[in-house]
Amino acid sequence: MKTLPAASVTEQLAADFAAPAALPARVTQMVDALLMDLTGICVAARNTNYVQAALQATNEPGACTLIGHAGAFNPATAALCNGTAAHGEDYDDTFEGGPVHAGAVIVPALLAATEQHALSGADFVRGIAVGCEVMCRLCLVAPKLVHKAGFHPTAVFGALGAAAGVASALRLTPKQWVDAVGIAGSMASGIIEYLAEGTWTKRMHPGWAAQAGYRAARMAQAGFSGPRTVLDGEHGFFHAFANTDAGNFTAMLDGAGTQWLCADIAFKPYACGTMAHPFIDCARKLVAEGVRPEEIARIECETAEGIVHRLWEPLAAKQQPLNGYAAKFSIPYAIAVGMLRDDAGLIDYEEHVVHDPAVRALAAKVHYVIDPDNPYPKQFSGHVKVTLKDGSAREARQGHFRGGMEQPLSSADLEAKFRANCVYGGWPAAQAERALAALRAAPSANRPDFSSLRN
Repeated sequence: MKTLPAASVTEQLAADFAAPAALPARVTQMVDALLMDLTGICVAARNTNYVQAALQATNEPGACTLIGHAGAFNPATAALCNGTAAHGEDYDDTFEGGPVHAGAVIVPALLAATEQHALSGADFVRGIAVGCEVMCRLCLVAPKLVHKAGFHPTAVFGALGAAAGVASALRLTPKQWVDAVGIAGSMASGIIEYLAEGTWTKRMHPGWAAQAGYRAARMAQAGFSGPRTVLDGEHGFFHAFANTDAGNFTAMLDGAGTQWLCADIAFKPYACGTMAHPFIDCARKLVAEGVRPEEIARIECETAEGIVHRLWEPLAAKQQPLNGYAAKFSIPYAIAVGMLRDDAGLIDYEEHVVHDPAVRALAAKVHYVIDPDNPYPKQFSGHVKVTLKDGSAREARQGHFRGGMEQPLSSADLEAKFRANCVYGGWPAAQAERALAALRAAPSANRPDFSSLRN
């Protein structure tokens, strides 16, 4: 039997994050951007069939806001449905070292906790920061292995991150903080079989993680105990979800509490899987430089081995996705729609576009080769080489994710995205501006008022 440590990894994290402390300006700026971005995305998704189904299945009254909906709901309903809406269009934030979508889990969990327990704006913001940071740091322990084991990192890391964030916002003791994360380890779930036919389960993963993390923190607050060795124990989290007992916990703990990885969370310019974005930029660049899609005979891309099983294979299915959601996880489709429509926004993943014969014909010409030196997951890159019918070739490369650390979206970009999402979701401009004002006031409020986020 493995010898138990004097201080477990979770206890070391609690020492860094359980006690309230001032946040760096870059972190609070990230939280502000996250609140605006996710609110707009939730509004854009509010009338979708999957959000309506989740709400119908869980509709229980309470005091918490479901963004873009009338009424108030209990914390579990609000966390689950807001998390589902935030992630459902794959337009949400990402951490480049993961990838994980931290905000889509943590903001719904903290929004519910803040309203349910009348927390201050300062505790609301710190809870978001801590939850996001824990999720980002979990990515460093066993890169790529959670995906390879068949699990969705956002889902399984999210339950632990939400527990940590809510525990911090509720100002639980270090022992309770550790218990909360330990309890959440037994609530974490989320497999990636949604890839087979573009079904909806990935959409609910952040919401499920958000409500699980909230519940874990409340159970810890009430005295329920969880394993302090949930991360590094013999039967711990990474043993279960990454099939490894050799996690790099040194990387995870290095700089915790002083170096905030979440400050570099990236925001998406396109409504699809993150790793497709640099390929879309390359495709658009080639067209802007004069490549005419109708003259293309073949497209070949160099890609990372770590994304092949999610975004490239089975190739025939990725070239001809079954529906709009399946298309969000297809690089061949992303390249085709980028070339033909010069974008990959929400409307470009609607069913009439996905089944457009011209888009499908171009996607069928897209192939890949694995680049063994690709830096994924530390860096997301793109490459598109087109061979024209006359035999000539053109290519474009991009070594970074636009919206990420090397080329972040500006405040103006994010505000434009927020307003466009609100329009897409049917909100009048005045309502979008009221919501934006409430979000900006929340961090300094004694008790934030999120009523303007309802419909």
